[in-house]
Parts: sequence; structure tokens; C-alpha cells
Amino acid sequence: MGTTAEFTEWIRAYAHALGFELVGFAPAVRPPHAESFLLWLARGYAGTMDYLPRTAQVRIAPTALLEGAQSAVVVGLNYAPETLPETDYRIARYALGDDYHTVIRAKLETLLNAICALKPEVQGRVCVDSAPVLERDLAWLAGLGWYGKNTCLINTHRGSYFFLGVLLLTIELAYDSPAEGGCGTCRKCLDACPTGALVEPYQLDARRCISYLTIENRDAIPQEWRRPIGEWLFGCDICQEVCPFNRPREHQPLRAVPTREARFRPRPLPSLSELLTMDEPAFQERFQGSAVRRAKWHGIVRSALVVAGNSGNPRYLPLIERYRHHPNPILREHAEWAYRRLTECLPEAESAPRPPSHRAEG
Repeated sequence: MGTTAEFTEWIRAYAHALGFELVGFAPAVRPPHAESFLLWLARGYAGTMDYLPRTAQVRIAPTALLEGAQSAVVVGLNYAPETLPETDYRIARYALGDDYHTVIRAKLETLLNAICALKPEVQGRVCVDSAPVLERDLAWLAGLGWYGKNTCLINTHRGSYFFLGVLLLTIELAYDSPAEGGCGTCRKCLDACPTGALVEPYQLDARRCISYLTIENRDAIPQEWRRPIGEWLFGCDICQEVCPFNRPREHQPLRAVPTREARFRPRPLPSLSELLTMDEPAFQERFQGSAVRRAKWHGIVRSALVVAGNSGNPRYLPLIERYRHHPNPILREHAEWAYRRLTECLPEAESAPRPPSHRAEG
């Protein structure tokens, strides 16, 4: 199909037709920030995410994922909801709809099939977060965005509420220039983080991050971080919510535009009371096809106990009581903490368990 530049633009147009708002092309080279990534691991900032050091050498070598890889097609898909659901807890925006892995993978596989139909000799590999590749570095090289001080990839005109996907190809393409931009003197994200996870600009200590604590962490949440977690049940958006690039401006109409992908629109969510009475099979069924399942049932209940303890609402005491003698020691310990948290400041007459209200909780 014509020249390299023409084929590259054909791929770009096809990817846009599949719904990707951002599309760029980069050489499949060693990521420019590879050494920074290795240093981040050496500092222990990955916490218990053992899969990161285990796959580190693959992540910094795209050709280890696909032999003969020459190019990376990098795409971005907006997930910002038009409105946030009314709940008595909070879930990160990216997890409010269907699991992005499934959605983006299907789109990229369609793109790969179309490419191979035109050029059967081309081989490709779809990478959606779970594949060991440094997506943000490739996205920066492909011009999709630049690194913010909160470590998120930020697009000057669209903010940071977008998923990344990568399609590695064994063909040379016409490459885009790396993205330009920066945070300037702004440090709103660093100042807003309740746990101080952003230890310095562009440096995230995952061990303190609410997203890590409520999702990746399988152990007990350290007591020092339970109060700062507040209402966050799964993930956290604070460092993105305060970012000026995620707020609409008069002359920047693209910022904060709701997602066009129907599968990313928020699903109905159970109340906190329902979560605390939901057994594992019910949890699996309720969150089928949702990224929330990544935290697993016991992780969601553990976080729900923390949120209930932080609520200041004694209506949750009977539900917390259910877990004070639970066989799972982590749930038992979090229930004890939540019970103490709710009762320590209550008058004696109010500290006795009361049945939960049937009104909508907010």
C-alpha cells in the first residue's frame, strides 16, 4: 500500500475509526526512561508487585516481546465519565465501566488483523497493560503525552484520563515526534496526595499510594494509611482530579470531554452496606467483566471495612461486627480497627450496634 508514510496514515485512520482518540507511532527501541525504571525498582517503590522486577528486562526490550519488532503503534482511549455515580464510597474512574483490558485488546486485535490482511508478512503483538512493556515511554515517543509530576502521562489538550494500548509490529513505519509539555511550577498533585506517595516530582512510592494499597496490596493495609484512604474503596483519582490539565478551560474544549466508548460508562454500583454483606460468589457475579475483580472479594471487603470505619456513621457497626470473628485474619483485624474507629468518639448511648438504615446512603 503506497509508501511507508501512506501506510502509516492508513493505520492511524483505521485506529481512529475504531474509537481511539489518540494514535501515534514510535520505533520499538529501548525505552528512554529504562534506567529510571530500573532505579525505581531498586528503591523498592514497587512494593509487593513482584511481577515488575521479574519482567524488568523484557519491559525495557520490546524485541523480547516480539522478535523482529520495529515499530510500536500506541493508542489512547478516553475513559472519563460524564458524571460520577452517587455512592457512599469512591472507585477510580477507570474502573467504573467494563474492564479496559478486554475493550482495548479487541480493538487492537481488529487493527492487527486489518494490517495483516494488507501485508501478510507482518507479525504483531497486542499489549494492553498486562503485557510487560513500558507503555508510557512508548506513548511519549509516539507523541501522545508527556510525563506529569504525578507520573501520569498527560496530553496537553486532553488531560490524563485515557487508557494506553500498544501494538508492536515487525515493519518500519513513519514515526511521530516525542510529546512536548510540562507541569511548570505546579505541584498540586504532590500537595493533594493524602499519603504522600508522590515523594518528589515524577517519583511515586507505590507502597504509599492508595491505588496500590486498595488493589495490588494483598496484605493488611498499614494502619498509618487507613485514615488517609478516606472513602476510596478501589483505586484513587486525587492526583488527577487536582491536575489543571484535567479541568476544562474556555479555550480548551477537548479537556474533560466524556468518553464516547459505551462500555466505559459507569455501571450500577452496590452500596457500602451491600458490599459488606456480599459473599464471594455474589461479588464475582456482580463485578463480572469489571476491573474491580482484580482486588478480589477479600480485598474489596478489607477496603470496605476501612471506608466504613472512616465514615463516622454508626449504622455500619452491625455489618462490621460480622467480620470481627471472621476466619480470615486480615478481615478480622480490619473489622476490629473499623469498630474502634467508629466507637472511639461516640457517646456511650450511640456506640451500641444499630440496624443499618434503608434510606439511600450518601
